Amino acid sequence: MLTVLFLSPPHALFNLTGNTVKHQYGKGIYKIASWSDITNAHTVPGESIIAGLREVGLPLGRGLLLLAEMSSKGALTQGVYTTESVAMARRNQDFVFGFIAQHKMNETDDEDFVVMTPGVGLDVKGDTLGQQYRTPRQVIVESGCDVIIVGRGIYGNPDQIEAQAKRYREAGWNAYLERLASQ
Repeated sequence: MLTVLFLSPPHALFNLTGNTVKHQYGKGIYKIASWSDITNAHTVPGESIIAGLREVGLPLGRGLLLLAEMSSKGALTQGVYTTESVAMARRNQDFVFGFIAQHKMNETDDEDFVVMTPGVGLDVKGDTLGQQYRTPRQVIVESGCDVIIVGRGIYGNPDQIEAQAKRYREAGWNAYLERLASQ
Protein backbone atom coordinates (compact mmCIF):
# COMPACT_ATOMS: atom_id res chain seq x y z
CA MET A 1 0.00 0.00 0.00
CA LEU A 2 1.32 3.44 -0.94
CA THR A 3 1.28 6.08 1.75
CA VAL A 4 1.63 9.71 0.75
CA LEU A 5 2.75 12.18 3.36
CA PHE A 6 1.62 15.77 3.00
CA LEU A 7 4.14 18.10 4.60
CA SER A 8 3.21 21.59 5.56
CA PRO A 9 6.21 23.61 6.71
CA PRO A 10 5.27 26.85 8.41
CA HIS A 11 4.37 29.33 5.72
CA ALA A 12 6.18 32.12 7.50
CA LEU A 13 9.33 32.58 5.48
CA PHE A 14 12.28 33.71 7.58
CA ASN A 15 13.78 36.81 6.02
CA LEU A 16 15.64 38.94 8.55
CA THR A 17 19.15 39.03 10.01
CA GLY A 18 20.66 36.01 11.74
CA ASN A 19 20.18 37.22 15.30
CA THR A 20 16.56 38.24 14.71
CA VAL A 21 15.54 34.98 13.05
CA LYS A 22 17.31 33.00 15.78
CA HIS A 23 15.02 34.60 18.34
CA GLN A 24 11.90 34.32 16.16
CA TYR A 25 12.58 30.65 15.47
CA GLY A 26 13.44 29.56 18.99
CA LYS A 27 11.74 32.00 21.32
CA GLY A 28 9.06 33.86 19.39
CA ILE A 29 5.42 33.60 20.36
CA TYR A 30 5.05 30.48 18.20
CA LYS A 31 8.33 28.77 19.21
CA ILE A 32 8.50 27.32 15.70
CA ALA A 33 11.64 25.26 16.33
CA SER A 34 9.85 23.30 19.07
CA TRP A 35 7.35 21.77 16.67
CA SER A 36 8.43 22.26 13.04
CA ASP A 37 10.91 19.75 11.62
CA ILE A 38 11.31 21.78 8.44
CA THR A 39 11.37 25.51 7.94
CA ASN A 40 12.36 27.77 5.09
CA ALA A 41 14.24 31.01 4.53
CA HIS A 42 15.42 33.19 1.72
CA THR A 43 19.02 34.31 1.49
CA VAL A 44 18.62 38.04 0.84
CA PRO A 45 20.03 38.84 4.33
CA GLY A 46 23.09 36.69 3.59
CA GLU A 47 24.49 33.55 5.15
CA SER A 48 23.88 34.83 8.69
CA ILE A 49 20.24 33.81 8.34
CA ILE A 50 21.34 30.17 8.03
CA ALA A 51 23.72 30.53 10.99
CA GLY A 52 21.01 32.01 13.19
CA LEU A 53 18.48 29.32 12.36
CA ARG A 54 21.11 26.56 12.68
CA GLU A 55 22.01 27.61 16.24
CA VAL A 56 18.48 26.79 17.31
CA GLY A 57 17.43 24.09 14.86
CA LEU A 58 20.44 21.82 14.49
CA PRO A 59 20.53 20.67 18.14
CA LEU A 60 16.83 19.80 17.78
CA GLY A 61 17.38 17.76 14.60
CA ARG A 62 15.60 20.29 12.40
CA GLY A 63 16.32 21.10 8.76
CA LEU A 64 16.18 24.11 6.48
CA LEU A 65 14.99 24.66 2.93
CA LEU A 66 16.32 27.71 1.12
CA LEU A 67 14.09 29.64 -1.24
CA ALA A 68 16.15 29.56 -4.45
CA GLU A 69 13.51 30.16 -7.12
CA MET A 70 9.85 31.15 -7.28
CA SER A 71 7.04 30.37 -9.70
CA SER A 72 5.76 33.91 -10.13
CA LYS A 73 6.42 35.90 -13.28
CA GLY A 74 9.18 38.48 -12.86
CA ALA A 75 10.50 37.02 -9.58
CA LEU A 76 13.99 38.21 -8.68
CA THR A 77 14.90 34.74 -7.42
CA GLN A 78 17.08 33.87 -10.39
CA GLY A 79 20.60 34.35 -11.68
CA VAL A 80 23.09 35.51 -9.04
CA TYR A 81 20.54 35.16 -6.23
CA THR A 82 19.94 31.48 -7.06
CA THR A 83 23.64 30.76 -7.62
CA GLU A 84 24.57 32.28 -4.26
CA SER A 85 21.73 30.48 -2.47
CA VAL A 86 22.98 27.14 -3.79
CA ALA A 87 26.56 28.00 -2.76
CA MET A 88 25.35 28.82 0.76
CA ALA A 89 23.49 25.51 0.93
CA ARG A 90 26.63 23.62 -0.10
CA ARG A 91 28.58 25.29 2.71
CA ASN A 92 25.86 24.42 5.24
CA GLN A 93 24.85 20.86 4.37
CA ASP A 94 24.69 19.93 8.03
CA PHE A 95 21.47 21.98 8.29
CA VAL A 96 20.29 22.90 4.77
CA PHE A 97 18.87 19.83 3.06
CA GLY A 98 17.12 21.35 0.08
CA PHE A 99 15.39 24.13 -1.76
CA ILE A 100 12.11 25.63 -2.73
CA ALA A 101 12.90 25.91 -6.44
CA GLN A 102 11.76 25.30 -9.99
CA HIS A 103 14.43 22.85 -11.11
CA LYS A 104 16.99 20.36 -9.83
CA MET A 105 19.85 22.03 -7.95
CA ASN A 106 22.23 19.08 -7.62
CA GLU A 107 25.24 19.43 -9.90
CA THR A 108 27.33 16.43 -8.87
CA ASP A 109 26.49 12.78 -8.20
CA ASP A 110 27.26 13.12 -4.50
CA GLU A 111 24.78 15.95 -3.91
CA ASP A 112 21.33 15.00 -2.73
CA PHE A 113 19.46 18.23 -2.06
CA VAL A 114 15.68 17.85 -2.04
CA VAL A 115 13.80 20.25 -4.31
CA MET A 116 10.22 21.12 -3.39
CA THR A 117 8.41 22.97 -6.15
CA PRO A 118 5.45 25.33 -5.84
CA GLY A 119 3.38 26.51 -8.76
CA VAL A 120 1.96 23.12 -9.72
CA GLY A 121 -1.37 22.98 -11.54
CA LEU A 122 -3.21 20.60 -13.80
CA ASP A 123 -5.93 22.84 -15.19
CA VAL A 124 -4.53 26.35 -15.63
CA LYS A 125 -1.19 27.84 -16.70
CA GLY A 126 -1.36 30.93 -14.47
CA ASP A 127 -3.42 33.70 -12.95
CA THR A 128 -3.83 37.44 -13.41
CA LEU A 129 -1.29 38.24 -10.68
CA GLY A 130 1.71 36.52 -12.25
CA GLN A 131 1.52 33.03 -10.79
CA GLN A 132 2.76 30.50 -13.34
CA TYR A 133 1.76 26.84 -13.11
CA ARG A 134 3.46 23.74 -14.45
CA THR A 135 2.16 20.18 -14.41
CA PRO A 136 3.53 17.50 -12.08
CA ARG A 137 5.16 15.89 -15.12
CA GLN A 138 6.94 19.11 -16.10
CA VAL A 139 8.16 19.57 -12.53
CA ILE A 140 9.24 15.99 -11.73
CA VAL A 141 10.28 14.53 -15.09
CA GLU A 142 11.45 17.54 -17.08
CA SER A 143 12.90 19.67 -14.26
CA GLY A 144 14.08 16.90 -11.93
CA CYS A 145 12.30 18.17 -8.81
CA ASP A 146 11.35 15.86 -5.96
CA VAL A 147 8.18 17.16 -4.27
CA ILE A 148 5.24 19.06 -5.75
CA ILE A 149 3.62 21.82 -3.73
CA VAL A 150 -0.02 22.28 -4.65
CA GLY A 151 -2.25 24.97 -3.21
CA ARG A 152 -5.16 26.30 -5.24
CA GLY A 153 -5.32 23.19 -7.42
CA ILE A 154 -6.56 21.30 -4.37
CA TYR A 155 -8.13 23.98 -2.19
CA GLY A 156 -9.57 26.18 -4.96
CA ASN A 157 -12.84 24.25 -4.94
CA PRO A 158 -13.72 23.48 -1.31
CA ASP A 159 -16.32 20.88 -2.30
CA GLN A 160 -13.74 18.89 -4.33
CA ILE A 161 -10.71 18.84 -2.00
CA GLU A 162 -10.53 15.07 -1.60
CA ALA A 163 -10.97 14.35 -5.30
CA GLN A 164 -8.44 17.01 -6.30
CA ALA A 165 -5.88 15.78 -3.75
CA LYS A 166 -6.20 12.26 -5.20
CA ARG A 167 -5.84 13.62 -8.71
CA TYR A 168 -2.61 15.49 -7.89
CA ARG A 169 -1.25 12.57 -5.88
CA GLU A 170 -1.77 10.23 -8.84
CA ALA A 171 -0.30 12.70 -11.35
CA GLY A 172 2.74 13.22 -9.12
CA TRP A 173 3.24 9.51 -8.57
CA ASN A 174 2.93 8.74 -12.28
CA ALA A 175 5.49 11.43 -13.07
CA TYR A 176 7.83 9.99 -10.45
CA LEU A 177 7.49 6.49 -11.96
CA GLU A 178 8.21 7.93 -15.42
CA ARG A 179 11.33 9.63 -14.13
CA LEU A 180 12.55 6.40 -12.51
CA ALA A 181 11.94 4.46 -15.72
CA SER A 182 14.05 6.92 -17.72
CA GLN A 183 17.09 6.73 -15.41
